Amino acid sequence: MSIIYKLFKLDPNSREGVVSATSILNVIVNLLVALMKVIVGLVASSIAIVSEGVNNATDALSSILTLVGTKLAGKAPDAKHPFGYGRIEYLTSMVIASFILVGGIEMLTSSIKLIFEPEELNVSYVSLAVVLVSAIIKYAMGVYTMKTGRRVGSDTLEAVGVDCRNDSYVSVVTIISALVYLLGHFSIDAFAGVFTSSLIIKAGYEIMRDTVSELLGQPADENLVRELYKEIRNTEGVINAVDMVLHNYGPDAYTGSCNVELDHKKTVGDVYEFLRSLQIRIYEKYRVAMVFGIYAVDNDSTDAHKLRSEIADFVKSKEHIKSYHAIYSDAKTNKIYCDLVVDYEADFEKTAKEFDAYLSKIYPDKQIQVNIDREFV
Repeated sequence: MSIIYKLFKLDPNSREGVVSATSILNVIVNLLVALMKVIVGLVASSIAIVSEGVNNATDALSSILTLVGTKLAGKAPDAKHPFGYGRIEYLTSMVIASFILVGGIEMLTSSIKLIFEPEELNVSYVSLAVVLVSAIIKYAMGVYTMKTGRRVGSDTLEAVGVDCRNDSYVSVVTIISALVYLLGHFSIDAFAGVFTSSLIIKAGYEIMRDTVSELLGQPADENLVRELYKEIRNTEGVINAVDMVLHNYGPDAYTGSCNVELDHKKTVGDVYEFLRSLQIRIYEKYRVAMVFGIYAVDNDSTDAHKLRSEIADFVKSKEHIKSYHAIYSDAKTNKIYCDLVVDYEADFEKTAKEFDAYLSKIYPDKQIQVNIDREFV
């Protein structure tokens, strides 16, 4: 890998450099393996081996697309795209998935045709040895690429690695079908091709599904969320942090918001001092542009503790309520504020009405202001 870093002038300490170097290595390995398999498959008249070679060539193209996508995704933000170009990596994944699906469908068609119009195989133990060597190479390359993709947070690179590893499994099936022919003089090559193409189609579908899920929006990485909550809650002056929302603009580009509970006696000047510092710290450490909402809470008075205890009793009695926060009784407006966090099975309107009825019995002179939330991370 050090040769690739030096030859192509890539930074081994940057995410883009690691993804680019791994993609280049994949291109080289896949082209060599594809050439080897196509030659052996043509000599042996084996559709399964030729199909594997074609698939390996497709893998090389996928790695080239990954390389191009990574370069484009690294472009600096501009007036048209102020959040950068990070999501290009997701579009690259969709293109790769499309190539895999098309290749798999074409192989499936050829294999089914071969079932009804069989051709005589010309397989040797030498050709099988070549396929076995390629399977070992592909497996090692796939595992390495997957691990690298996970380490740097590249779904596209990880997808390429999964496809590469699956190729090694497919090669094993091809070897088995060839051995059956050599030892039993019975050809299952076409059926092996059907099985092989089915695995390829499955891999393409899974990559497409996961990429579409990213584009639609899904919860952020758990480790990132945990670290952000820890960073915020450990900040002096912050009582609690809740309601975090993270918007993904690429594998390593987030904007977010979070509500913090603060002592109701603090002034705007007090709050500004530590929240501003927290914003800067989060961006420098996690590259997340975070904004904060504020909940005033009273954790000192006896009435506040009593109110919190009464709300806790209500929450315990409801299966779809996960937690509660932002509890505050405002003497000036005569209102009680509270946020309830519910799961995706809860009925918002019903929960709000039940909570209002419950607290109104205890505090008939108060106006209940309840907000129903879901967790987005």
